[in-house]
Amino acid sequence: AATAGAGPIAFVGLVAPHIARLLVGPDYRWILPYSGLYAAILLLGADVLGRVVVAPSEIAAGIVALLLGGPFFIAVVRKYRLSQL
Repeated sequence: AATAGAGPIAFVGLVAPHIARLLVGPDYRWILPYSGLYAAILLLGADVLGRVVVAPSEIAAGIVALLLGGPFFIAVVRKYRLSQL
């Protein structure tokens, strides 16, 4: 629902902090700057892939970001739900 309301690029804001926490640990002093860095890398990579994959035309960066971050976000949600049981 958050992606539908705010747009597909805002989805990066949901995925990047989880990636940062996975890589740098639970310390918020490191999560905040690294989540910004990972969000920029993910969005830039999605834009480049969207322009290169179909060279004469292009795919929107939000769609490519959704394809890259979607499986990771689903895995995080599943892990969270299993820990709740």
